[in-house]
Amino acid sequence: MSKVIIYDTTLRDGAQGEGVFFSAEDKLRIVKKLDAIGLDYIEGGWPGSNPKDLEFYRAAAKINFRHAKLSAFGSTRRANNPPAEDKILGDLLKTNTPVVTIFGKSWDLHAREVLKVSLAENLQMIEDSIAYLRQNGREVVFDGEHFYDGYKADPDYALETLKAAVRGGANALVLCDTNGGTLPLEAVDIFKRIKKEFSLPIGIHFHNDSGTAVASSVMSVQSGAAQVQGTFNGYGERCGNANLTSIIPTLIIKLGYETTVGPNLHLLTEASRFVSELTNLQHDERQPYVGASAFAHKAGTHHDAIIKNPVTLEHIRPEHVGNERRFLLSDQAGRSTVLNKIKEFFPETKKEDPQVQKLTDNLKELENLGYQFEAAEASFDLVIKKAFNLYEKAFTLNGFRIIVEKRGDLPVLTEATIKVGVGNETEITAAEGEGPVNALDCAIRKALLRFYPEIADINLIDYKVRVLDENRGTAAKVRVLIQSADGKNSWGTVGVSENLIEASWEALVDSIEYGILYKNSDEETTKSNISSK
Repeated sequence: MSKVIIYDTTLRDGAQGEGVFFSAEDKLRIVKKLDAIGLDYIEGGWPGSNPKDLEFYRAAAKINFRHAKLSAFGSTRRANNPPAEDKILGDLLKTNTPVVTIFGKSWDLHAREVLKVSLAENLQMIEDSIAYLRQNGREVVFDGEHFYDGYKADPDYALETLKAAVRGGANALVLCDTNGGTLPLEAVDIFKRIKKEFSLPIGIHFHNDSGTAVASSVMSVQSGAAQVQGTFNGYGERCGNANLTSIIPTLIIKLGYETTVGPNLHLLTEASRFVSELTNLQHDERQPYVGASAFAHKAGTHHDAIIKNPVTLEHIRPEHVGNERRFLLSDQAGRSTVLNKIKEFFPETKKEDPQVQKLTDNLKELENLGYQFEAAEASFDLVIKKAFNLYEKAFTLNGFRIIVEKRGDLPVLTEATIKVGVGNETEITAAEGEGPVNALDCAIRKALLRFYPEIADINLIDYKVRVLDENRGTAAKVRVLIQSADGKNSWGTVGVSENLIEASWEALVDSIEYGILYKNSDEETTKSNISSK
């Protein structure tokens, strides 16, 4: 198979997505991460649009790129501006990037009604803008903006815009479906017609407004596209851009194309999550290849099949893209699922063991009550340990009381008092908090700190409440999911009750119990490893 050029525009086109924001420092960190996985081109932004992008390009000039070429993005010159006096082109040259990507109007509608220029003037703007950048030593990629819509409206004129780019000396031509409305078969048909007209490399750039950007991109590569543009996680304006985290593994694993990402494909999931983190958006766990759900199995029959042969229900090996297989714990889980978890503690356990069936039945009953263990595996681990008497409770609750007081316009005051037993000792403690759950969390930690100093490292990092039977209004049962972390690891716990405080207490107790158990077992393992040496 021939080589495909991967061109990333996360930091420019992706940054135009709703809720997406990158600081200059964020961009620098992402550029290094994307370069490390082997991308060919990374577009850093539009230097004429804001000072932040100019700052980024100045700092990026100090990076020693291993794989990628950094590209600056902008438009053709303004009407009536000589190229040498045009600020847009001047700003592009100031970035000192080896590559410049400029877009020009390929749709006659835009030339007339947006730029307010004649069709002839638009062609001239494309040609001499590219020529000027080439004269200044830049590799130039020409993005034919709205090309597919332009071609459908006036194919001859759309073709002329590409010819103008060629006359200017463009190194590559890219056909853009800027509105995202072109469907795959139509896109491929147009691409094939254009490819016959030019010897230059031709790339594609699809938006996802019809939900087909990845399909159109992959099919265009199969039809001869030399370059594919897109963004990590599909970020972008409106419905986003073609998702490179889906396109890249599809081209490499499914179709056998050669790319510089190939040797580093196992870093793809890590890079995808890294971009999500710096974007400050929740990672889409249902993304193909790189989402946590991509190789997650819930039904009991699926678990059984996967354990026997992963090929039965997985289209690729998750480790190829740096992901991992997960067995979800649910009311659909059978003995194979529970057995898989039990074997982490008792490797010799057999599926026919009555304790396996007992735990399976218990799990189904708990989920019937509203418990959900898919995002609370720490709670499930405790269920198993309790069933096999693998640990003693770290503490017992003797009682707690929460007082919430509101006086006039003053902020609400919340105080929790708690009484716990640890061994033969009793501790009574009070603490204030931002709300009842926070006050209770502070109080329990304060009470246990002298017995278990390791909990000082444990923090609650996420708290979610889900109403389970909405038709009961304020009397409805709720499920509380808590995510905790100690700086090295994180774990989820769950609690269910008609009383929000009680549900929160259940999840808090599991969180602290698991944290103490994990810390102690981790220390014991470390001591054992040291003594064995």
